Amino acid sequence: MTLSPHLVFLGFLICLAGCSRPAAPPPAGSPAVPDSVTQRSWLSHAWRHEKEGWTFLHVQGAPRERGFQHGYLLANEIRESLRVQRLTWYHQSGAEWSWLVETAAPMLIPRIDGENLAEIDGIVDGLAAAGVRSTREEMVTFNAIIELAGYWWPEKKKTMGSRAPDPRKQSCSSFIATGSMTADGQIVLGHNTMSAYTQADANVILDIQPETGARILMQATPGWIHSGTDFFITGAGLVGAETTIGGFKGFDTTGVPEFSRMRRATQDAHTIDEWCAIMRQGNNGGYANAWLIGDINSGEIARLELGLVHVGFERTRDGFFTGSNIAENLQILRFESDEHDADIRRSGVARRVRWNQLMRENRGKIDLARAKRFEADHYDPLLRRETLSGRALCGHVEWDSLDVDAPYDTWGTYDGKVVDTPMARSMTFAARWGSACGTPFDAVAYLERHQQFSWMEGALKSRASYPWVTFRAGERQE
Repeated sequence: MTLSPHLVFLGFLICLAGCSRPAAPPPAGSPAVPDSVTQRSWLSHAWRHEKEGWTFLHVQGAPRERGFQHGYLLANEIRESLRVQRLTWYHQSGAEWSWLVETAAPMLIPRIDGENLAEIDGIVDGLAAAGVRSTREEMVTFNAIIELAGYWWPEKKKTMGSRAPDPRKQSCSSFIATGSMTADGQIVLGHNTMSAYTQADANVILDIQPETGARILMQATPGWIHSGTDFFITGAGLVGAETTIGGFKGFDTTGVPEFSRMRRATQDAHTIDEWCAIMRQGNNGGYANAWLIGDINSGEIARLELGLVHVGFERTRDGFFTGSNIAENLQILRFESDEHDADIRRSGVARRVRWNQLMRENRGKIDLARAKRFEADHYDPLLRRETLSGRALCGHVEWDSLDVDAPYDTWGTYDGKVVDTPMARSMTFAARWGSACGTPFDAVAYLERHQQFSWMEGALKSRASYPWVTFRAGERQE
């Protein structure tokens, strides 16, 4: 029998009141674990509930307090995410997870600001209180896994004699439009995540109410203090998403981790300029993205393409920007990327073509309903027809025999999110878990068809078809 989170939480409070078991020693470099009275007080301000495949988590207060709430209330989900991540990392690299933690943490921790570290320490404390053991070093590594696996490791492995192929990088489809492009002249933003299906655990809607800075409502992975997928709205009036810059090479080990910069920018910035300035400061090249940012206070939108050496920046109050993993800035494309921007066999190029078609066809009509259709679009510009493929905006590489990287790969879209100005003003957005189009994924049947991916048994999970639902900051169980 599985206990509900509410019964588990009640049991924890009873244990805190009457159990005398000594607390485990804090991780090295961390402050002392808060006492039981403090922990009870912290947890009284947080809650979680489930809705159509998503887990909504509200946390608030000081950094360590927020982290404790997060770690305790998502302990089971974090434990499972770590298990799958350790397995995936080992298969992709051949290096032990413990080696990665021991190697990466000393490089990352000195460059992370105190507030982010305190929140991570709180997650470790919350996990410990729920019976899950981790450390500051492991949780920092886990938060940085996208930039480590996709950007640091391809450079590091060369010094180790490794012949492991570079991991396939996260690839998403996103657009932002304003002015004459939209039905009401205000901002509309849409995004879906295309990534490895073993990593399809980013089904957390994280509502963060910090002591200082803007409130954040964003999609996240259990245990992460940043989004990672990325999709967010803030109490300062900013909305944002990103798509990875395909074929990107480069990483600065002396820079500030991307996950730390993203969180600081999203919590601390009040304008597009402030957000972009924080992202550029200490840039390490990790998780190089095209960021689509909007300011609902001014109606302005922008695209920040952040390479390691080169930066592209555009802004407008009347137009659109899209992201499909092809750099628009020619310096980034030619000097920091090895992508061929005319090879329509490649997913990023095909999706770029489709975005431009949709923007032309829908000028002056874009609203939330159309945004949802865009993110669920199955038109393949290579084949010139509707089909389940990796070249559609709603990608399904698991059905694609023509994929240039790995036919039938466990890769594709596993969510959809949309927001417009009126929704953002009320700290609300709409989301769909499972696939932006609603197509379910049967992991057992998939592995029976494609034995080349048998190593994923026990890690790859099925996803049902869920409807679009709305999330609001501060919402409680319905």
